[in-house]
Amino acid sequence: MNIFDQLLPDDHEQVTFCSDKTVGLRAIIAIHNTTLGPALGGTRMWTYASDDEALRDALRLSKGMTYKAAIAGLNLGGGKAVIIGDSKKDKSESLFRTYGRFVEGLAGRYITAEDVGTDVSDMEFVRMETKYVTGISQALGGSGDPSPVTARGVYAGIKATMHEATGSDSLKGKKIAVQGAGHVARYLCEHLNNEGAKIFVTDIFEEKVKAVLASTKAEYVKPEDIYTVDADIFAPCALGGIINDETIPKLKCKVIAGAANNQLLDQDKHGKMLVDRGILYAPDYAINAGGLINVANELEGYHQARALKQADSIYDILKQIFAIARREHIPTYIASNKLAEDRIAKIGRIKQIYAGASNFVGRLGEMNTKGK
Repeated sequence: MNIFDQLLPDDHEQVTFCSDKTVGLRAIIAIHNTTLGPALGGTRMWTYASDDEALRDALRLSKGMTYKAAIAGLNLGGGKAVIIGDSKKDKSESLFRTYGRFVEGLAGRYITAEDVGTDVSDMEFVRMETKYVTGISQALGGSGDPSPVTARGVYAGIKATMHEATGSDSLKGKKIAVQGAGHVARYLCEHLNNEGAKIFVTDIFEEKVKAVLASTKAEYVKPEDIYTVDADIFAPCALGGIINDETIPKLKCKVIAGAANNQLLDQDKHGKMLVDRGILYAPDYAINAGGLINVANELEGYHQARALKQADSIYDILKQIFAIARREHIPTYIASNKLAEDRIAKIGRIKQIYAGASNFVGRLGEMNTKGK
């Protein structure tokens, strides 16, 4: 494995490997881009098959966070961390506090939060060692569980995508296949249920599905059958990579819009396949930016009303993406990337101009001092 060869294609700035055998910590922190501000992204805990797989995941996810922050209008860069381990067996206070010391060592270049396999209580252990952490409990001045805000943004994004596809953003009577029944999916299903949508839901964990069925009129389908549901909308709300060669031919939907990260296994190949099949795709990092918006609000003093209002703006962000795609005859994922990259490039140029002006003023001051 040549590590630098993996960093170069996407211009990652920094990768930190964290190891402490006494507490069983093996972690990777990837910082993709800090043009807009310090890198903010969650810490994922997962049983990776290899260190190389863990590194690839950290690199892929950190780049996604750069684009997510840019598209959401946040003054933050993109980063992500992965802890190699079983979140059901390997967690401990000492592990997360040790990890927190590594985060502290980055001196604010990376700010962490919860992600798959970690939660608020884990972040509170991290907080004992560093101030560069968000997603902590409301009792400690944080925002707590970001799922309600993430779900609110996804709900707004689904409505925007349906408006683009059909001319109306009403979801009443629409059939929606929701893959995943975790916290975000449960809150999302409640929004959809309240608007009168017909929901089909699945998850590999039966207890999660039961929670959704208890609070909505959703109908359960087997995990392997979710792709073939005759639905208006397919909402991926579990892990990524599920839009691929095998699943795309099974889909019967008009729209893909959901909370999962990195939904397209191969962005270019599978993005084009969706276009060819006439399926409108809501770029994942745009529609699911509510979670990042939520924890970013902690940096300024958390107010949930403000976070929810910002999450509602995802409706307008997606409408802007769809307008670019229509105007330039490009897939929606390319339009979204373009919007994010244009903002990063613009801010980068402004920073260069100010840096150059500052250096010039500094040199001019030195010359005046010497002249005296």
